[in-house]
Amino acid sequence: MNESEWISLRHAAELLGVHPATVRIWADNGDLPSRRTPGGHRRFRKVDVLRHSQSASEIEPLEVQLIIQNALGHARMQVGGGTLNHMGWYENLSEKTRNSLRQEGMHTMENLRKYLGAGAPDEQLATAITTGKNYAALLSQEDLKLPDAVRGFFYFSDFVVNSVLNWSEITPTRNSASDWSHLLRQVNTYINSILISIIEYYETE
Repeated sequence: MNESEWISLRHAAELLGVHPATVRIWADNGDLPSRRTPGGHRRFRKVDVLRHSQSASEIEPLEVQLIIQNALGHARMQVGGGTLNHMGWYENLSEKTRNSLRQEGMHTMENLRKYLGAGAPDEQLATAITTGKNYAALLSQEDLKLPDAVRGFFYFSDFVVNSVLNWSEITPTRNSASDWSHLLRQVNTYINSILISIIEYYETE
């Protein structure tokens, strides 16, 4: 196939190393030229796709969204599969607190998505600090000691870190190693802010 030929949306996504939905958004926004076949399917010129691949360097908001969804999915599987029931820090929590933590977890992931989507500004770390206090308040009410609170926090925060690493392996041609390193540092900054807030809450109790 020469560069002047037209390729499908899925083929374009494979060349760019992104999800097909990302390519669809670029086409809708006019960032990547496309045309429609008589049947309504999108087609892209290979040369345009290759140019876009060379010019694109930042991790897209949709990719961040997929990373967050992936982390939430793994967390739900662990909770639903009963894996946590054998862990001391989780066994001692009431069902009411477990439900509250699940809601707080979803809220936290949404705040993390907004933080990353906004370019990780320092002022948005306030949501991480509030989250840490909320977690600590729920856990301390159950008489969970600080070491166990930290163990529980690491158990779930690892899902986010692992999701970033897994996604970087799935889409290696889309972004450079420095792009993924930058994103991982931003995620760690947010996670560490929550952890520090948890510790500070326990120390003032």
